[in-house]
Amino acid sequence: MGLEKEFKKVKLFSGFIFHDPATYPGIKKQLEDSFSPVDFETDVLPFDFTTYYNGEMGSPLYRCFVSFHDLIPPEQLPDIKLLTNKIEIETALEGKRTVNLDPGYLSEANIVIATTKNYYHRIPLAKGIYAHMEYTLKGNSLQTLEWTYPDFKSPEYRDFFRKLLEIYKRNLKEERKSRKQNEKKI
Repeated sequence: MGLEKEFKKVKLFSGFIFHDPATYPGIKKQLEDSFSPVDFETDVLPFDFTTYYNGEMGSPLYRCFVSFHDLIPPEQLPDIKLLTNKIEIETALEGKRTVNLDPGYLSEANIVIATTKNYYHRIPLAKGIYAHMEYTLKGNSLQTLEWTYPDFKSPEYRDFFRKLLEIYKRNLKEERKSRKQNEKKI
């Protein structure tokens, strides 16, 4: 029998899809104010893997990702998704979203995105939010899955998540070092 332990903290990130690049800085700032400062972000990339959002948001669409400095407990993901949904609603124009936010996290084992849509491979978390696993991690290798979104298979996205894994490992080392220093003070 295994004994339960606290989950190891994870690296929070969010994807952004938008039509007007001018909306990005303000929404990024809202997320920083809610979570922690951005410690890494991608360039703004064309988002042309699907037309799913075009009717609501227009075209062309763009995508970028940011990660946040502070590590979080993974069980916070449902509340984070509810907050990003609220931001999407608050920034909508005439009932249409100006941004789609995809919060998720990177752990030592996988990369997970929060979603409100159930499907055969998604796991219910809490409050109507499901976990959608995009990749598994084996060593430093990102392994796609049968349901990995096509855009997440692109070299640009994979590069972002590889770099994010390096940052996450540094964050974990810093956290361990800080914890040891605090234990010495006690």
